[in-house]
Amino acid sequence: MKILVTGGAGFIASHLVDRLIAEGHRVIVIDNLSAGRKENVNSKASFYKIDICDSKALEEIFKSERPDIVDHHAAHIDLRKSVEMPVYDATINILGSLNLCEFSKKYHIKKFIYASTGGAVYGEPKKLPVNETHPVEPLSHYGVSKHTVEHYVSIFYKLYGVNFTVLRYPNVYGPRQSPHGEAGVVAIFSELILQNKRPTIFGDGSKTRDYVYVEDIVTANLKVIDNLGNNEIYNLGWGKEISDLEVFQAVRRALESDVEPIFSQKRPGEIDHMSLDSSKATKELKWKPKTTFEEGVKLATKYYKELSKR
Repeated sequence: MKILVTGGAGFIASHLVDRLIAEGHRVIVIDNLSAGRKENVNSKASFYKIDICDSKALEEIFKSERPDIVDHHAAHIDLRKSVEMPVYDATINILGSLNLCEFSKKYHIKKFIYASTGGAVYGEPKKLPVNETHPVEPLSHYGVSKHTVEHYVSIFYKLYGVNFTVLRYPNVYGPRQSPHGEAGVVAIFSELILQNKRPTIFGDGSKTRDYVYVEDIVTANLKVIDNLGNNEIYNLGWGKEISDLEVFQAVRRALESDVEPIFSQKRPGEIDHMSLDSSKATKELKWKPKTTFEEGVKLATKYYKELSKR
């Protein structure tokens, strides 16, 4: 099949592109390179440097390439900046996504796969791990913008028959994740420790998240390319909480360092605890994560160690 991957020069989606090509699919990558890197893009993919908010350029790609599937990862992902710049966040995450929905309808896309967030849409959970029936009460503009698009893809199915699958991601980590920015603590901690600098932990280190290695997330995307999971929402996660301090300790251990962290004030819009119940994905998609956190951190830190030597 021919699959259009937005954000395909970025962290998660570039791994997805590699796997799709390895399995024999033709891949079109769209990325404006604001966060992604051209060197992440598989040489066998067709690459277009455009913004999903550029509707004219976007339609030209749909018209000329005629993809079968859209796998949408392009987004503004900085939670802190979403609070500071909600209009900017909504422009990319909502209006840009709506462009993709419109052209998916117009050019008869078979399926729209949407990378959403389980870490931000639910808000502070009432119980853990969180399943898909948990109330959606985001505490950040980012969570609101990502959830809004879930409604849009559902409406495009109900009104126009464009099939979709929504995958609500946990905290994803692994090679190619950028250490520059506020997301991706494994990457951030790795780079700073490799420079013998003290990483900052926001809060007292007890904040928890559910961490899944990038290749396991890619596998979930591949599971739903055909008709599996049509018009459903799935949480992806271990259902386990890992604290910021535990992440720091795992990275420090993998890099054989004795550096100590700096503790700073908690950032607004961040929830305290989160883990995702993926039993629905396990039952219906036959998916569950395989790479343990210790194994994944070793793979990730090895990548950052090699990168620091270049």
